[in-house]
Amino acid sequence: MQTAPPAGTLNFILYRLLHIRNRLLRPLTMGVRAVVVDAQEQILLVRHSYVPGWHLPGGGVEPGETVRAALVHELIEEANIVLEGEPVPHGVFFNDHATDRDHVFIYIVRQFRQTSPRQADMEILEARFFPRSALPAGVSEATRARLAEIFDGAAVSEKW
Repeated sequence: MQTAPPAGTLNFILYRLLHIRNRLLRPLTMGVRAVVVDAQEQILLVRHSYVPGWHLPGGGVEPGETVRAALVHELIEEANIVLEGEPVPHGVFFNDHATDRDHVFIYIVRQFRQTSPRQADMEILEARFFPRSALPAGVSEATRARLAEIFDGAAVSEKW
C-alpha cells in the first residue's frame, strides 16, 4: 500500500534519528493494536521502517488522547483504514521490555472501509491482508499469540 524512502536517503536517516529521540525523551507507556479482519477472514499486518517483521497495526497513545482515538488515527495513518463500526476490545496486555509500552490495548476490527492511498508514510513500508493460514515470515511473536487467542481459543496470556 505505502512505501518509505529507500533506507539510504537523508529523509529516512532523519526519521530514524527523530524516532529514537522521541522514544528516549518522550517514552509512551500505552499502546493500541488492531486485529483488522476482512470479509475473507484475512488479517491486516504492517511492516514498519524502524523494526523488522510484520505486526498488527497500531501505535502509541499520546498524553490526553483516548485509546479509541489513538486506534482511529493509527489505522488511518498506517493502513488507510476507517472504522465503520465499533471495534471490539480483546484485552489489555503488559509488556516487560523497558523500551516498549507498558500496556497494550488490543481491539478486533471487522467493520471498516479502506480509503485511497495517501501520501507515502516513512514509518510504514507495507500494509497487506494475509490469510491466517499463510502469514508471512517474520510475524512477531506477540502478533502470533494474539491471533491464536482470538481465532484458535489458545490460552490467554497477560503478556504482550
